[in-house]
Amino acid sequence: MNYILAILLPPLSILLTGRPFLAVIVFLIWIPALVFSGGLTHPMFILLAWLLIFQSRESRRPM
Repeated sequence: MNYILAILLPPLSILLTGRPFLAVIVFLIWIPALVFSGGLTHPMFILLAWLLIFQSRESRRPM
């Protein structure tokens, strides 16, 4: 579910992984990037969100 949310709203997805400070910073960069580039930078934020989701799942996994 969080991976689908990362496609639509990467900052919210990052917030749900437990990184509120990074989510605010990404949100402040994401909005102008969408406006000025016409959405061309959106895949970069999706990849960042997916990486953070994967990392948070790996850190919760028992070894």
